Amino acid sequence: MKEITGGKKVRVVYDSVGKDTWEASLDCLQRRGLMVSFGNASGPVTGVNLGILNQKGSLYVTRPSLQGYITNHRELTEASNELFSLIASGVIKVDVAPGQTFALHDAQRAHEVLESRATQGSSLLIP
Repeated sequence: MKEITGGKKVRVVYDSVGKDTWEASLDCLQRRGLMVSFGNASGPVTGVNLGILNQKGSLYVTRPSLQGYITNHRELTEASNELFSLIASGVIKVDVAPGQTFALHDAQRAHEVLESRATQGSSLLIP
């Protein structure tokens, strides 16, 4: 992160790794920065000392989930339509790693690969 930002701290960190990057992610944040934890690839973060958030600059941490934002089918449909529209228009770019594109009839295989943690980045199912 320091190399990318020229040594500057950032306002927000999105961390999908978990246990192995917890401290480093907090260290990247500027005062009153926000860490968004959305995965546990290296294992869950446990035994958190909340005082460390104060020591590192009054930091905020959140662990959002889809269920916290989408509570019914209508909201899910609206959010999905908006997301797919942004992808189709190129506003959001989806880079799919080599070997992570599957035909829809191979969805079971795609899930097996995901569950084995053998993927990096996005995977794609094609109807």
